[in-house]
Order: sequence, then structure tokens, then C-alpha cells
Amino acid sequence: MNEPEPPRPQSDHLRRKALLGLLLVVLLIVGGLLLTRVLHNSAQLQDCVMSGRSNCAPIESTTPGY
Repeated sequence: MNEPEPPRPQSDHLRRKALLGLLLVVLLIVGGLLLTRVLHNSAQLQDCVMSGRSNCAPIESTTPGY
């Protein structure tokens, strides 16, 4: 009545799958934060333009420290 046990998956394989899942979650979070930042900046620019202002774009300086 001793039935053979089904073979267990190797722990290295499971650990690799868990790490890949964790990496995927971290990449999705970072991508979501980046997308949120880009959309926020775009919304601020659109709000500025819709309020009738003409100097909405940020000025990028080419001289360092002045």
C-alpha cells in the first residue's frame, strides 16, 4: 500500500520562477511611475495652455551654473 510519491519540482526551478515574477512586478511598478510622471507633466502643460498663457514651455538653459 505504499504508493510512490509524485516527483517534486526542483526548488531551483521554483526559485527562478519566483524571481522572474518579482522582476516583472518591479518593472510594472517602475513603468507605471514613469508613465504617471509623463502624464502629469503633459497635463500641467495643457492646463497652462488652456488658461491662455503663452509662456508655458520650460526654458532649458545651455550655460551651466549661470
